[in-house]
Amino acid sequence: MLEEKDKHEVAGTLTYNSEWSYFELDGYELHCGESVEVSVFGYWIPGQIALDTEGWYLFTLDQVNIRLQSGLPARFCESSGGSLTPLLHSSQMHSPHILIVDDDPALLQALPQTVSLRLPEAQVDTSNSAQKALELIRALDYDTIVSDIKMPGMDGLELLAKIHELRPETLTLLITGHGDHDLAIQALRGGAYDYILKPIDRDYFVAALDHAIQTRKLRRQVVEQQLALELHTKSLEHLVQQRTHELVEANETKDKIISVVSQELNIPLAHLKEMTQVLCQKLEDEDVSEIISQGLTDIEQSIRRTEMLVQELLDTSHIETTMLILHRQRHDLVKLCQAVLEEYTSRTGSALACERLDAPLEAEVDVDRLRQLLINLLSNAREHSTKGFPITVTLGQAGNKAVITASDVGSSSALGLDYYVSRKIVEQLGGRLEFQSFPDNRSTCFIMLPHGGKPTTENSDAAKHSWSTKAVWMVND
Repeated sequence: MLEEKDKHEVAGTLTYNSEWSYFELDGYELHCGESVEVSVFGYWIPGQIALDTEGWYLFTLDQVNIRLQSGLPARFCESSGGSLTPLLHSSQMHSPHILIVDDDPALLQALPQTVSLRLPEAQVDTSNSAQKALELIRALDYDTIVSDIKMPGMDGLELLAKIHELRPETLTLLITGHGDHDLAIQALRGGAYDYILKPIDRDYFVAALDHAIQTRKLRRQVVEQQLALELHTKSLEHLVQQRTHELVEANETKDKIISVVSQELNIPLAHLKEMTQVLCQKLEDEDVSEIISQGLTDIEQSIRRTEMLVQELLDTSHIETTMLILHRQRHDLVKLCQAVLEEYTSRTGSALACERLDAPLEAEVDVDRLRQLLINLLSNAREHSTKGFPITVTLGQAGNKAVITASDVGSSSALGLDYYVSRKIVEQLGGRLEFQSFPDNRSTCFIMLPHGGKPTTENSDAAKHSWSTKAVWMVND
């Protein structure tokens, strides 16, 4: 612990000790009830250290709570006399400080006595000239100043102007002779808070003085609350910046990990593909069992599926970081679906039956992304649907929407990462992707894309809900 004389000299910045949950002022542990001043945006605000469920704060003389944080400039108040818990009432913590300036010795003696009787908590200083008063005003921040207007040398009006320069927040009451209304008006225009007529009515004088003291207190409270709010706002801004920086770093780390994992997965996949191709070539020249041939086929399919997962992993990273780029172009969806289905069935050995209409249906799409999306849907349906039931792919037009559906029996809703990627891609194309299950154990995936053409029935409300089928395909194992 510091000696009492040393504590008054401690000044520096507050530091929060997270291990022991207390604040330090240049190495000295602060305790509840100790009097300190903290600097908030250039203002030194006195108060006492306090603690509640939300943490440490400064309880100011005007009963405003200012949350403490590391880095705030702070120093001990001269009134610090050790721990003062529980906190004192504001009237005890902050005694009003008043300066009375008058060249009349009788008034200079009578007015402080009146104040001490009516406002016993107030501290009163006196000065018999404006010049001496200025020296006191430079040294001390008074709550209220009472001054006679007519004084030799510098009068009350000149003193009022100087007070506004030195202490613009200090309230001033000017004493004027009875009938000097012009001087009273001039005083108010010069910024005086109020004026008091001679002979002085003590009740009116004390009431005016007390009103000025309360006004000054309220103004200080407003300033302190504004500073506390600004400090809290700055603290929140700093916290948001810190969390944003942490999030950016986390995203960068995630992207690096995904990139590394993708690269590591691609290396063995490339070797497996090469080995499978070599074995397949040898199989064409040698008599081997059908089991080995089927095993190699399964390996090849697993490789393709792993390649798709790697690509979906990369796509997910690009979607989360808004780096997914689509290459849009106008394309006939009828031709695109036909090409995808032919490619898929030739690779899987499935049979394709088609009922195709002649009218094309164009939409602005990323051809490669949509092709991969359709292949994913077909692969998922083939893997999870009931054997012996066909996969039905339909392309139609509903109003200004192109709708591609893929229906099967028994696949339920086996949705994974590929569904998330597909949904995001369709949404970026301005469309919507949905899965629906029906009572007959049939599941259907709907891909709805804006095609930009005219509805089938123009100038009719029914056009928005009209439907025309462009093509239907049946995929059978």
